Amino acid sequence: MTDIAVRVDNLGKRYRIGTRREADQLLLREVISSLAATPFTKLTGVARRFWTRYAGGAGPVPPDPNDLWALRHLSFEVPRGQILGIIGPNGAGKSTLLKILSRITEPTEGRVELKGRVGSLLEVGTGFHPELTGRENIYLSAALLGMRKADIDRNLDEIIAFAEIEKFVDTPVKHYSSGMYVRLAFSVAAHLEPEILIIDEVLAVGDAAFQRKCLNKMEDVKQHGRTILFVSHNMQPIARLCQRAILISGGAILKDGPAVDVASAYLATSLSTNAERAWPHPSTSPGDHVARLRRLRVHDETGNTTETIDIRQPIGIEMTYDVLDSGHLLWPLLIFYDGTGLCLFATLELAPEWRGRPRPAGRYVSTAWIPGNQLAAGVVLVDAALKSDPPPRTHFLERHAAAFHIVDTPDGNSARGDWVGDVPGVVRPLLTWNSTYQGQVKPEEEPQDG
Repeated sequence: MTDIAVRVDNLGKRYRIGTRREADQLLLREVISSLAATPFTKLTGVARRFWTRYAGGAGPVPPDPNDLWALRHLSFEVPRGQILGIIGPNGAGKSTLLKILSRITEPTEGRVELKGRVGSLLEVGTGFHPELTGRENIYLSAALLGMRKADIDRNLDEIIAFAEIEKFVDTPVKHYSSGMYVRLAFSVAAHLEPEILIIDEVLAVGDAAFQRKCLNKMEDVKQHGRTILFVSHNMQPIARLCQRAILISGGAILKDGPAVDVASAYLATSLSTNAERAWPHPSTSPGDHVARLRRLRVHDETGNTTETIDIRQPIGIEMTYDVLDSGHLLWPLLIFYDGTGLCLFATLELAPEWRGRPRPAGRYVSTAWIPGNQLAAGVVLVDAALKSDPPPRTHFLERHAAAFHIVDTPDGNSARGDWVGDVPGVVRPLLTWNSTYQGQVKPEEEPQDG
């Protein structure tokens, strides 16, 4: 039987709209102060509610029009040693889930079982005091995050070196720059040694160089077999670090499976597009009296529609369109963008059979092939257009008509090779290199005294 490190069973978290404090956030002192003034029947209900909240889970809560459920009916398990990615739009309930798992807040219903010591990094800088030095804050923050003093002593030099604050470690952190503060805070959390590590958007802090350093540290943590729950809006580290991911929206799990597949589903949802888009009714399809777009599809070399492409594999972009008026010199055009909106490149059809030849009316299917090891990993959006010349004219231009996700896994067979760090750029060509051994270098002769 698989050893389960995290078990979430029918979890729910309710907030009450228009109240100063939730009815289910009952404090112990309120129970004690109610003993003398509350009738026995009401006190029984208060005690039962307190017991279910703090002694092993909560039962179902009756519906109320003022209820706002951040999470509802959430259930999943995480085997020991697995890295689980948690993704979803803002307001989906991801942070609420992590706070419950970290025992910062209590669930309204359901239960959580955690087997092992838990370390959390939900807010970078937890436990830092501005008047204390960097060294003193390492001990304070690490202790609050669950690290024993012996562990702190053993890892102190490595924590300081990772944060790159050797010259300032005995300076009060109120004099630190924001970058120094962030580096020290992450370094403390990254050197924890819990069985379960919960991390929320740590790669969104610091400059680009430090983000790469954080990612490499996560690779190292991954190799030590710890159970990690990792929240990020960046799909590349999710696909790279996690074996599995769950997609949360509206407080519920929409998809649970391999990280690459779940990331693709999230991108398709968040971008309001996917690997295939069709316009079945000619009257509503993009275009004019000359031509209309009917379908745009992303597929692999076997012809299967896919939203996720291995960086090493060729990608086919298939455009189906109807020519309604004969006699025009038509140019199918595809324009590609990355997830930030940067234009990667555009390509025109230059098939010799149609170059300089007017096209008769009818249906056409034009496919452009992008070679493997061409584009960098990440999201790619596709615009589809059809132009004619002369005179220059656009018959349709459908922006972001389709999208796909290129994934690069560090198995040594792509342009990444065995390098696990970040690889910059919008393209990732696999170039041919030649290296020759020139023999050992002889030391230079000592200068002679004149």
